[in-house]
Amino acid sequence: MLRARCIVFCRPLVRYYASAPGPHALVFLEHREGVIDNGSLSAVTAAQQLGGQVTGLVVGGPEQVKDVVQKAKKLKGINAVLHSSSSQYTVPVVENVSPLLEKLLASGSPFTHVVSAHSSSAKSLLPRVAAKLDAPAVSDITSLEHDSASNATTFTRPIYAGNAIATVRAPPSIPLKFFTVRSTAFSAAPTEEGSEAEDKALEPVEVADPTVLHIKTDLTKSDRPELGAASRVISGGRALKNAETFNATLEPLADVLGAAIGASRAAVDAGYADNSLQVGQTGKVVAPEMYMAIGISGAIQHLAGMKDSKLIAAINKDPDAPIFQIADVGLVADLYEAVPELVQKLKQTQ
Repeated sequence: MLRARCIVFCRPLVRYYASAPGPHALVFLEHREGVIDNGSLSAVTAAQQLGGQVTGLVVGGPEQVKDVVQKAKKLKGINAVLHSSSSQYTVPVVENVSPLLEKLLASGSPFTHVVSAHSSSAKSLLPRVAAKLDAPAVSDITSLEHDSASNATTFTRPIYAGNAIATVRAPPSIPLKFFTVRSTAFSAAPTEEGSEAEDKALEPVEVADPTVLHIKTDLTKSDRPELGAASRVISGGRALKNAETFNATLEPLADVLGAAIGASRAAVDAGYADNSLQVGQTGKVVAPEMYMAIGISGAIQHLAGMKDSKLIAAINKDPDAPIFQIADVGLVADLYEAVPELVQKLKQTQ
């Protein structure tokens, strides 16, 4: 007699838990004359520290975008590059560019973070887009830490002219986090030869009746290193009396050292130097290998823009000048005697 036997295959009970998607950062890459800004390269490095994918966004005129995209695709840490070109983007006026970002970051977007340098343009663009999307923005961060398990991101940023550090946490309830990066706090992302990220074109979002029109751009041209990226910076203050004295005193020293020239706010306000050279809380923040302050007393506003320099040297005839409190090397002397003598001695060593 044959008996049928029923065999039941059992498998262990397995529970599957939904996990939060990994971070995916969109980095707004600023560029000028076919070169990606150093601040944007630092933003790429910051985005990598989130531990997820990094996508670059290049926006510009039809003749500008192609070369920049090729360079962006070779940046270390970049997984993909999005690009959009339009005559309206030739000069990236915020009111014209923001609709593109709003569309890109609308509901269903894969991005969890939007990153840029803390530049004058991005300081206007990112908060504008964030407000349109009802999302908060954190500015001028100096460090970050992302918790993949909870999808929360913690930032640090200087406040009170750098005299205190605020720790800001963006919780998981905020799906899209905007932040700008202090370029001196992160190294510039290098080019990685042999690797090339994929790229994808985006249709521009044309603004039918622009409310803001670009008239002209005035740039201060110089053969010296760019102030924000220079390894050596020579800055002058109000003690240099006038523009002619400012240039005649600082330029020979900057030439012999291969340094960029900066200025205090007082010197800029007095007309000694262009405002693009201003170092400080309301100017540029620099952290070169060497920063030399000549005739600068050391107001808190100025210190906020240079106190992270690796070596700070100061020349001032006032022994009680606040600049000496943070200087690694200080010389109490008349700058009109000390600077020419220093230039002469440096030339003798070359």
